[in-house]
This record gives sequence, structure tokens and C-alpha cells, in this order.
Amino acid sequence: QFKLIVENPEKPIASGLQFKAVVEYTPNRAEDLRDKLILLVDDDIVDIPLLGLIPYCYLEVESEIDFGEMVANNKLITKEISIANHGSTSGVFRISYDGLVLLNIKPIRGVVKPESVRKIKVDICTDAPGVIKEMMKVELEGRGCTEVWIKGVVVEQVLKVLGVSCGKVLKCINFGPLYFGTSKTEKINLYNESPECMDWVAVLEDNAIGGEMGTDLQGSTDAVLQDLSLKNRDVDVSTLILCIPNQGTLLPYEKSLITLCFSPEKFERDFEVSDSSLIQDYVLFLRFETVGKRGGWLQTLSDGATASTRSHSRHVDLALMGSGFPVMLTFKPGTVIDFKECYLGEQTQVVCTMKNESEFLPVTFSFRRTAHFNISPERGELKKKSEKEVTFSFSPRQIGTFEMKQIIDIIGTGVDKNNADVLKTKSFHQIYLTLLGVCKSKRKSVLFTINPGLTPLITNATGQFVARGTGQLSDTAPVAILKSTQTQIHTHRKNRNCKDDALIAFPNDRAASLRPSEWNKKYRTIFTKTERYNYIDPDFAYTHSERLLREECKKYYTDFVSRLRKRRLEKEATRQFHIYNNPVSIGIKPAEGLKSPNISVTDFPKEELQHKMLPLDDKCMLTSRKLAAIVSKSTNKGVWSWLSPMPSSAQEKEDCSLTLTHKQLHQIFIGPSTIDFGDVCLYSTTTRELHIINNLSVHIWIQIEIEFEELHETSPLSQVVPPLTKTHIPIVFETKTVGMFKRSFSYKINNQHLGHVLVVANAMPIELQLSTRELILTPVPGCLAGTEFRRTVQLCNPRNHPVAFTWRPVTGDRKSAFTIKPTRGFVEAYSDLECEVVWHPGFHAPETGEFTLCVRKGKSMKLKCFAKVTIHA
Repeated sequence: QFKLIVENPEKPIASGLQFKAVVEYTPNRAEDLRDKLILLVDDDIVDIPLLGLIPYCYLEVESEIDFGEMVANNKLITKEISIANHGSTSGVFRISYDGLVLLNIKPIRGVVKPESVRKIKVDICTDAPGVIKEMMKVELEGRGCTEVWIKGVVVEQVLKVLGVSCGKVLKCINFGPLYFGTSKTEKINLYNESPECMDWVAVLEDNAIGGEMGTDLQGSTDAVLQDLSLKNRDVDVSTLILCIPNQGTLLPYEKSLITLCFSPEKFERDFEVSDSSLIQDYVLFLRFETVGKRGGWLQTLSDGATASTRSHSRHVDLALMGSGFPVMLTFKPGTVIDFKECYLGEQTQVVCTMKNESEFLPVTFSFRRTAHFNISPERGELKKKSEKEVTFSFSPRQIGTFEMKQIIDIIGTGVDKNNADVLKTKSFHQIYLTLLGVCKSKRKSVLFTINPGLTPLITNATGQFVARGTGQLSDTAPVAILKSTQTQIHTHRKNRNCKDDALIAFPNDRAASLRPSEWNKKYRTIFTKTERYNYIDPDFAYTHSERLLREECKKYYTDFVSRLRKRRLEKEATRQFHIYNNPVSIGIKPAEGLKSPNISVTDFPKEELQHKMLPLDDKCMLTSRKLAAIVSKSTNKGVWSWLSPMPSSAQEKEDCSLTLTHKQLHQIFIGPSTIDFGDVCLYSTTTRELHIINNLSVHIWIQIEIEFEELHETSPLSQVVPPLTKTHIPIVFETKTVGMFKRSFSYKINNQHLGHVLVVANAMPIELQLSTRELILTPVPGCLAGTEFRRTVQLCNPRNHPVAFTWRPVTGDRKSAFTIKPTRGFVEAYSDLECEVVWHPGFHAPETGEFTLCVRKGKSMKLKCFAKVTIHA
């Protein structure tokens, strides 16, 4: 099959010259050939091998697909495997799989071109945890069958609460006893034990079974039952327990530090009770949930369809225990302390015994400073069931009767409003004492002596007698100043029209007249109103520039104080605005003397309560009661079926552009997370509803993305859902392929928050079922001759799609004596149809017959008929 074309030279070839020989290869069968050429060079023999190779394909495929660790979250995970062709011709491959785990393999057959690679997609649905180890067979052209192993592990997405110090799983945290108004924190670690990121929120279960809200568990049963009826049950649990942070994202196998803060509050009662009976025990449950995975509140719609199915919610519960105690601090002899009468400059003392009646907690106290009274010690700590003596001293600084309120601050740790993660020391409770005291003046005799002639600094009216021992002298000389218009005694006529701003100086203020006076003020004598000379010392007086500088400095500080006051008033106004700027209280003060009634949630009808519930504030924690109330308000409305597919108004565009927090996403329900169509028939159209409940106070934009053709009839794929509204989108399923269908489609909230829904269906072929395959006809008494042999056969359609059928008799050499009606028609979905078979007797009529049931787009079936004739002698 090799042909040599050459002209051998007759003469030797000179150096540098060449000659050419051509070898042609023409194969006539599919096999590789080997041969050789013999080249004679002078006396040497050179063998040149010849190889004739047939072109072929060389396919290679990877031996393993490893999906690794996956989370059982109903997602569809896709991996690709490559089939490479290293040959010179195209190669054909075929994939077969019959394992237990449902795999979607595309394509299962095809052609790989030379020197190219073909990608095969393998999809697996992570709907159930377990270990995946399956094998699929890949038949490669020229290489036979190759095994490809598919491996992976599907695990549950698990949240765990771990102790910070021990690292072990925590089921309960006991905060222990605390005073009302104080706080205590505990640290925990929230652990994501899964290979995927997890968005989580914290929800307080305030209506869980076994929870206690301020019950004294140490009391008797009758006392506890009576106490339950007296307490105001409308308690916001989010004020008792703080979780910081209460939402977040955990990376795979990441730990996040969480701070839990317990702050017990005293219940308000309609009548006063003793402090010893105000012990309140709390048992609450804190649930850490995956965002959007909630199964506690399930609504059944009026049309019988379930709004959601209870999925396996990925959450972990943590029990929280704690007790609230009042401050029980007593004083002996009492809260009113009466001091004896005391003279000015003297001091009286009273010793008081202060006792801490609490059996569980110490108390830290601090006495505030009070005028005329001193306390020793001013601050300290009393251990439980201990007492301490405190000395109260009355040191009056003026004459009179005193009734002072002594404030005792009880010091403890509380939550900082600006930084809730940090506890600060503050006064959480105050106790008031009444201090009574009387200060009298001491009588003192005044002796007058005759003035020998030397006038003292301070003299009486005549200058003759001087009182001794009148106290310390003032450091400043006396100056008496009056308005000149208030007296006209001995006023000269020329001075009667003096200006009103002139000041009058007494005669005995000459000691102060030599000091530098104010340059813009005038002084006149007390009697004649004559303008008096005021000496201004130029060495001490201010110059004009210095006076301007003083005025400028005074104005600067005046403006500074004014700005501080303005800023303080603005901050106070802002604080008051935030206090009263809420939907419940509008800041209206009740009339004087009127007391607002204590209204509980239980006093409202259930329907009215649902409509009055307001959306949750983003700063507070989610509670199960608040979630249920908001969901109830949303679901009580009618279902909106016609909504805008795109944001149109300015408000809708603003709302739909928001980035929602985890807590806000947790209040949006889109489900069920798994839509199970069950057994569906080929070419049939089946519809299930995807429910959307918007429990937020803003619009949301839902966009559905569907990539596979079985759900292409679904519409609409985009909707703008108004606040506190429920709606649904019909999911339409139609398939032409028999087998199990399991795919997931994704949706987006506000074009950024991604979610997914799993669709499961079992596609069944078109089928009709016969009640029997063999029908025996016997004569029926009372019928006309020739029609007494009749019987019915039942056609059953177990599918959800109408089926067309046709009866065709099977005839041989002889004509059949059997007839059937109707010969053609339809059997509606999930219904039956009876067909009547009649045998017509006659001479030479065959007693057996056969019909073929032809099902459109389905399998045909045979029906055999027998006529049983009885001959009576």
C-alpha cells in the first residue's frame, strides 16, 4: 500500500546537490502498516522506516467529581467535568447513571471534536444531609466504558452557642439575682458549624411554653396564681434582655462574640405591696435563627392552600434565667431624723443604724451633700443581712427652722445609652430621709463706752458711743448709695433738676472715695445734692483702650455663655422630641388630678389588637409576639393579585433601593421554600402558588429568575409589594420528560438580596387503567333477545391531564360479534369512564373477541372478551 516514485541517478551526485523521492500511501483497510525503504549510498545501506497510521480519536475523562462539603439548603450545586479528545478525528461519548441520588447530567451524549474539550454539567440538589458516593459510566469511543465517581458530603447548617471560657455548648445562662434597675452582662460565642456563610438574627421567645415573666417561684401556688392576675402582663421583653449584636453574618466555621445583658424591671401594680413580696423571677428563651428560615407561624389561606410548610428551621435556643429584687434598706430609728435645738456655731449629732435586709445581694450607698447637715460615712457598702452605724451631724450656718430632704443614691451597674455593650456605674435607686433641725441665736449683751475723742472706722449716729464685740470688721470700707430722686431733703434749688442717673453718697463713705471710681458715674451728697469730687488716680485707672478691651472681653464671655445655653436648650429640645416622637405618645399631659388607667393588651379584642400593632423599630430586638402581631396584620388583609412589576412612584423607587437589614429580611416571608408538585402528567399544566408576605412598613421589589424551560409559563416574574401586604405568584410547571424533576430557581429582594426556592415534581407518562383485562359476558334476564349479553368496563385516569382514547377491534378471518361504546373520547383528569361491551349472538358468531385501547401519547392495552352461553335442555 506504499508506492515509491523516484528516478535514481545514473551518475554520482556531486557535493551540494540533491535528488527527491516521493512515497505515496493509499490504505485500503483500517489498520496501521509498517514498511521500509532501502537507500544504497555507495557501499552503505540505509533503512528508512515507513509508517502508515489510520486517523482515530483519543478521548479522556476525569475519574472523579468532588463536590466537597455542602449545606442542606435546597440549593442546586453544579460542577463541571471535562471530556478531552487528543486524537485526530471526532469521538462520541455516552453517559449512563442509575444511582440513588438524583443527578442532572447534561449532555448525556455527544461528540467531541479533535483537539478540543467538552464540558459536562452535573447538578446535585442539597435537600437532605448525607454522604454522596455515586458512580456514573461514561462510554468513550475507542476506549470502552470508564467509571467516574461522584463524591460529596451534605451537612446541616448548624448554629451553636458556646461558652467563652470553656468552649462547650451552652443550654442555659443564669444571671442570678439583680436589683431592679441594674444590669448584668454575659459573653457567649455564636458558632457557625457549616461550610457556608450564614445570616442570623436573634428572636426573643416571649410566648414560649415554660417561660416566666416576673413570677416569684419561691412563693406558694396560691400566691403565684394571685400574683399572675395582679401583674400587668403587657411587658416588652426586649427591654429586659439585650443581645449585642442581635443580627449579623457568620463566615464558615467562624465564631462571633455576643454580649447578653439582663436588666430586670419592677412591674407596676394597682395597689402598694411590701418590698419583700416584689421578687420577680424570669425564664426566657433566646432563639438564634437563620435569616428567612422560620416555621413557627404558618397560615392556612381561605382557599385551602397552605401559605408555607414547616421547614426544618436552622436555629438554636438558649434559656436565660434571672431574678429581680428590690432594694431593702431600713433605718433605725426611722426615715425622719429630728435633731435637738442648736445655737449658731454649734453642732448636734444623731447616730442611725442602717441595715441591708436583702438575703442575696449587697448594697452600695452614697449620701448626697445637704446644706447644714453632715453624714459620716458618706458612702460605703453593706453586705447582705448586715448593718452599719451612720452619724448625722447638724451644723447650722444660719438661724431658722430646717426641714431638708436627704437623698441616698444606691449605686450599681447599668447599661450605657450611648454604648449598650458597656456597663457603667450609676445611681439606679434613691431613698429619701427627712432631716429636721432648729437653729436659734444666742443672746449677747452689748456694752457701750464713751468715745474719748478718736473716731473709729465705724461709728454710730452720734459718734459718741461704740459697741464692742460686734464681730469681724469688713475688709471693704462702707459705701451707702441711693437714687438721688428718692429724697429732696435740703436740696439746693440749683440741684433740684439733677439727672436721675446720679448716685448719692452718705457722709461716712469717705474712706471709699479715694479709690478709682467709674468714669461714667456721678456722685452727689445726700442732703444738698451737690456734685461731689471723685478722685481718679491715673496710675490705677483704665485708659480708653483698656476699657474697650474689657468690654470686648466681657462681650466674648457673654456670647460664649449664651451659646452654651442655646446649645443646651437645643439638646434638651431634641431629647424631648425623641421622647415624644413615637406613634403611641404624642406628649399630651393628662389633666391635673386625673390618673390614666392601666390598659393591658388583654383588654383589647384580638381583631382590634391586630390592626393596632405597629411595625418593629429597627433598633429593638425581634420578639415572637411582635412578629406574630405583624404577620397577623399583613395576612388579615385581602390578597393583592395585580401589582406593579416595576417601581413607578418616587416613594416606591426610594423604598425599593434600600438595603435591608437581617432583621428586616427576617420579616419578609417568601415561600414555601420547597414547592412539591407531586405526580404530574406529561404535557399537563400544573400550578402552585408562591406566597409573598411583606411585613415591613416599606415597599419591596421581588424579581424571580427562572432558567429552565419547565417553568417558563410562570408569570409575573416581577412585583412591587406594598407595605404590610400579602400576594402570590402562580408557579406553572409543564414538562415533556418522564422522571424526577428537582431544580431550584432564585429570586431577589430589592435587586440585591438573593434567595431560592426548590421545585420538586415526578413527571409520569400518560396512562389509562382498565378495571379488568378479561371481560366475561353472561346473559342478563329481562333484556330483549339479542341484547342480553352486555357488560361494562371502567377506564380510570390517575393523572392530572385529560387523556384521549380510541377502541379498535382486533379482527381475524371472521368478523367480531362484540361491540363497545363509546369507541372514542376523553377521560378527564382524576376521573373514570365506563364503556359498554355487547355480544350479539347469532349463527356462527364467535364467542371470543379482542379490543385494543389506543391511548394518545400513551401505551396501548388489550381487552379480551368472552361470551358465556348456557344451553338449557
